[in-house]
Amino acid sequence: MALTNQKIVIIDTGCANVSSVRFAIERLGYTVTVSKETEVVLNADKLFLPGVGTASEAMKNLQERGLISLVKQVDKPLLGICLGMQLLGALSEEQGQNGTSLVNCLGLCDAPVQKLKTGDLPLPHMGWNTITPTQGHPLFKGIPAGSYFYFVHSYAMPVNDENYTIAQCEYGQMFSAAIQSGNYYGVQFHPERSSKAGAQLIKNFLEMSA
Repeated sequence: MALTNQKIVIIDTGCANVSSVRFAIERLGYTVTVSKETEVVLNADKLFLPGVGTASEAMKNLQERGLISLVKQVDKPLLGICLGMQLLGALSEEQGQNGTSLVNCLGLCDAPVQKLKTGDLPLPHMGWNTITPTQGHPLFKGIPAGSYFYFVHSYAMPVNDENYTIAQCEYGQMFSAAIQSGNYYGVQFHPERSSKAGAQLIKNFLEMSA
């Protein structure tokens, strides 16, 4: 049952996948607003933080839009998607084309973001892969074991089951496919591009109690 009276906001990071996330939410019967306005963001019931590109470019973009302190003020459930999940971490190795130092991220989850060590497997990790969620976590309600989700990334958070990892995936190494740190959630995959399982995950997030 869609809780359609919720105020759902996609934080307007200016990145390319804002529209596809919006359409995925609307297909579930919800009304959604795309905004970077302080009052709109802080009055939302559920929020999404999408991201594509590199961590250095994305953090620069958030800084220019005045969104870094705003995202840190959010006290309602927020779901970071792909790079949006990585931005919740502490530091990222993804400096962009010319950078040599680590990128300071939002620091909302005490986790580093590191380049995947995949051996002979190509980077980026692109395409469908299965995940292993924490049993009973509400974000994965009704999603069968072995469900496939769509990934496009070369960097990831390591697994830390006791601290933040709520789902794992393997591609040359194990990495965090989903995280939770307080009211901040993140998924490394693209639920808006992950067919029925992705739609179910978005629905679960929207129906979770705050």
